[in-house]
Amino acid sequence: MNTRKFGRINWTVSEIGYGMWGMGGWTESDDILSAKSLDLAVEHGVNFFDTAWGYGEGHSEKLLGQLLRRHQNTKLYTASKIPPKNFKWPAKPGYSFEESYPTEHVFDYTHKTLKNLGLEQIDLMQFHTWDDGWTDREEWKRAVEDLKKQGKIAAMGISVNRWEPENGIEALKTGLIDAVQVIYNIFDQAPEDVLFPLCKDLDIAVIARVPFDEGTLTGNITRETTFPEGDWRGTYFVPENLNASADKADLLRPLIPEGMSMAEMALRFILMNSDVSTIIPGMRKQRNVLSNVRTSDGIGLPKGLYEELRKHRWDRIPTAWSQ
Repeated sequence: MNTRKFGRINWTVSEIGYGMWGMGGWTESDDILSAKSLDLAVEHGVNFFDTAWGYGEGHSEKLLGQLLRRHQNTKLYTASKIPPKNFKWPAKPGYSFEESYPTEHVFDYTHKTLKNLGLEQIDLMQFHTWDDGWTDREEWKRAVEDLKKQGKIAAMGISVNRWEPENGIEALKTGLIDAVQVIYNIFDQAPEDVLFPLCKDLDIAVIARVPFDEGTLTGNITRETTFPEGDWRGTYFVPENLNASADKADLLRPLIPEGMSMAEMALRFILMNSDVSTIIPGMRKQRNVLSNVRTSDGIGLPKGLYEELRKHRWDRIPTAWSQ
């Protein structure tokens, strides 16, 4: 596993991290499978784990806490997120700061997360939603400073809305944000325009999330794809999005090198960008862990293929279903 510098905090993190969203609402038997996948990731050098209170109302955080106790002699970096008080994702301009991140709420959920993890301090706490209209509010700034002074958090970050990579720029300029989590993949290349250059100038760590475009870039999404009742993807891949996503994926299929999957190509595309500190694919099964960590070999993609993939940028704007 290759490692990268995590911004000005100067942590050394695995370039393939672990996104734990998918583990939030599973059954007890599924938790056993989750534990095996998490342990396997650690064995292969993954040391950055991203979760959130919102993933199963703390359940995913508890799974991470159990992982930490099983690997007490290995430094594993912990990252979680404070949910907005109104529990609505993503943040919208109409949501006030008071209904999103008042001070008491920020402290309350930081303490809940620490309890779930079994820690006195979390490495990285993040605002799970953000709108730059809140940037000038002194309350969140004081809260971040106090949490750091009290030793509750080592660093603070924000997770920016889908397809709004610049709706966080002003917050980064305050100097209080150490990391930004953003959707970045073959389709979503917009963070390269303004966000990544600023992060480079300010030495802010970049966490690339949704590397597979919610499944499109695994190659498994087609126009005929259906999802079980209650599966979140069913509300995201509405016909308008499903058809367009399947068409975009079909255009990529002829480009996949022999012996490589679309998912591997997608991860290698992101790894080609040195501005990214770590990628956090969801890895529910052990075979996913093994296939994902194998991409961290320093090889990347052939230059010609990389340049061809850059032509598949797909600029989208937030919609009711983009969540």
